[in-house]
Amino acid sequence: MRHGRPGKEQLRRNFDSVLTQVLSGRGVRTETGLDAQTEKALWAVSRAHPDPPDALVAAAYRAFAGQIDGTNAAERRAETARKIAGR
Repeated sequence: MRHGRPGKEQLRRNFDSVLTQVLSGRGVRTETGLDAQTEKALWAVSRAHPDPPDALVAAAYRAFAGQIDGTNAAERRAETARKIAGR
């Protein structure tokens, strides 16, 4: 049983493991600590099996980089703020 959030190195290992899985045609496993944007990009790679375009794999790497540097979380917060302001 895991306690707390995974650190950057564990996230990197999880991303690499899931990417390997989706490149072989399997889906994205749960409880990896990867955020929704990264999982969405990995699912796109999985759905493109057996020959996902390089652009999809690159998008998965970009999504993961956004998780690590906080860009994805900032985008989610901004979207939530826009929705609240629109009400």
